[in-house]
Amino acid sequence: MIIVTGCSGFIASRVCTMLLDAGEEVYGVDNMNDAYAPELKKWRLEQLIDRPQFKFLEADISKPEIQDIEFNETPKALLNLAARAGVRQSVENPWVFYESNCIGTLNMLELCRKLSIPKFVLSSTSSLYGAHKISPFSEDLSTDKPLSPYAASKKAAESLSFSYHHLYDIDITILRYFTVYGPAGRPDMSIFRFARWITEGHSLSVTGDGNQERDFTYVDDVAEGTILAMKPLGYEIINLGSDNPISINQAISKLENTIGKKADIVFEPTHPADIFATWADIDKARKILGWQPSTSFDSGIENVVNWYNSQRSWASTIELGN
Repeated sequence: MIIVTGCSGFIASRVCTMLLDAGEEVYGVDNMNDAYAPELKKWRLEQLIDRPQFKFLEADISKPEIQDIEFNETPKALLNLAARAGVRQSVENPWVFYESNCIGTLNMLELCRKLSIPKFVLSSTSSLYGAHKISPFSEDLSTDKPLSPYAASKKAAESLSFSYHHLYDIDITILRYFTVYGPAGRPDMSIFRFARWITEGHSLSVTGDGNQERDFTYVDDVAEGTILAMKPLGYEIINLGSDNPISINQAISKLENTIGKKADIVFEPTHPADIFATWADIDKARKILGWQPSTSFDSGIENVVNWYNSQRSWASTIELGN
């Protein structure tokens, strides 16, 4: 049995699906909060809930009572994929990010210690690399100057993880995800928003001039890398990215071509917490995990557009967030 926190989340729901498809028993935990559209989380959970090997607990990992969970057998691994994500949102309300990402991680590490769970995987973020001019970003770059409370909370979670590895010999792998996109993606992320705005004929808001670059990484590739990270590694920090930065303007152009409509673009001032460019050095993931992203940006965008059109009746009405 494998515990997956944040199981109704974008990446975690795909991880759960892949684990179940592989014959694993999955114990999913999620508090179903309203950090973004609950309808989207419910839709993802509906894809899992009726599967016989899936058990679901609605609970908040930042609450101390989460440590009282009991199991009939010792779980093989705990994948802590629950998190408050979002650079700009964290500037507006840093407290909830600290609770989920720091206290929540601490509680899950304590659960591993108490139950002798041998493997802990933590979802982290490329936002930790901040404003580094060196690219691509390798795991040994300094992460001591986070530009947002979100990045700072993930830095704290990484530090806690190392402490528990050192003190209790828990096998821990930290995965730094780079801009993940795909079907049923977060509505506060650019690809979902752009796809909806172009499809529905709404104005498309871009902060900055659109030349900023993101290492867009398809969700199924990230989910596969996350599952590979469950093997014994001691303590490792590993990037999961596409190694193929694409500008925001290029992403919009690809969506325009796939949808068959032109975007009405409105450029807004750059946000001070934003990073101009991200680019993952994934040599470590290749060597240690045997992982290589396999989904092209063209294919990924086509999958996003097809999913949106198939769910348009409700996906066109949900709140997009900030």
